[in-house]
Amino acid sequence: MVAAYFENKMTVREVDLEGKRVLIRVDFNVPLKDGKVEDDFRIRAALPTINLVIEKGGKPILISHLGRPKGKRVDDLSLKPVAGVLEKLLGRKVTFVDDCIGEQVRQLALALQPGGVLLLENTRFHPGEEANDESFAKELASLGELFVNDAFGSVHRAHASTEGVTHFLSPCVAGLLLEKEINFLGKVLSSPERPFIAVIGGAKISGKIEILRNLLEKADSLIIGGGIANTFLKARGIDVGSSLYEESSLEVAQQIMREAEGRADFLLPTDVLISDNPRQGGPCQTRRVEDGIPQGYSIVDIGPETRRTFSEKIGSGRMIFWNGPMGIFEIAEYAEGTFSIADAVAKATDGGATTVVGGGDSASAARKAGIAERISHISTGGGASLEFIEGRVLPGIAALTSKEGA
Repeated sequence: MVAAYFENKMTVREVDLEGKRVLIRVDFNVPLKDGKVEDDFRIRAALPTINLVIEKGGKPILISHLGRPKGKRVDDLSLKPVAGVLEKLLGRKVTFVDDCIGEQVRQLALALQPGGVLLLENTRFHPGEEANDESFAKELASLGELFVNDAFGSVHRAHASTEGVTHFLSPCVAGLLLEKEINFLGKVLSSPERPFIAVIGGAKISGKIEILRNLLEKADSLIIGGGIANTFLKARGIDVGSSLYEESSLEVAQQIMREAEGRADFLLPTDVLISDNPRQGGPCQTRRVEDGIPQGYSIVDIGPETRRTFSEKIGSGRMIFWNGPMGIFEIAEYAEGTFSIADAVAKATDGGATTVVGGGDSASAARKAGIAERISHISTGGGASLEFIEGRVLPGIAALTSKEGA
């Protein structure tokens, strides 16, 4: 069972693509450094849909955003470097054009032959993209004969290339990646295997209040780490020293802990690593939480006892959802807690559990830990996966064509 508003939507498997120009919204919002793609995870995730369209005789025209150019052309945020990577991964020529609308783009789209692939420039170089401007969406839509949305990382935003184009093209269907994302996340939301263990980390509780409340109703155990845990510890009356926490969220943290009573196991760190120079990766020491954190010291990671407790709990699960690191994992000295979670989730998968990693930093950590291939599903969308688990309707999905009679 998947989310009600998605379960009757058409997919790319169900439409005739032979000889048609297929406008595909992909998520090529990848990290660039010195004009080169640093991580091709999202590009590789789009390959099954692109290859299926080619195999079925369609002519893929790919559109995506990259970064936040704020409606202006920013050369450092061009999708041109992506074209070379995509060409190697597909093993075929990819034509790149330095705009996404206009006469040159239209002519290239009309001239595209079966087996060819056309990649358009960053849609966010135009202010009409994020404004979901009707005329801009109509120009994008005019390039194709049907629309495939395969950009899960962007379906929570009603932009021209995700929602606007659906008013001018039909049918509008889900790509294979989008279908896979919703199937896995839908299982977490509506029919999790038991025990269901949710692991939530990251810096701020304020952005994850609704997901925490929704998971409380569904999870058997809720594991909390990272900066979010600091706010919960402070709400329990524990001195967190100079650690990051949210004063404005203390009351809601207390409410969530009260709501957890009798519903789910609610696990917070019992020991942590602290440092008086966290920004420079300074030396750290283990400190029991109950003893409080001295002023001048900050929590930078979960401690060894907590790593064991969290890992054992994860190992008992049949479904695990993980979103957010346990500490400042970007600094090698403070990454062990996050990597221990990654390892525990991978081992749970090896043991037959269904495991879902909710994008963003967690996905990055899984790849850095070298266990990405051992996870059932790593989401390509951080914000989108969280909003989906919160139970929100995602506009890019809601806009897709429903099956006849649905």
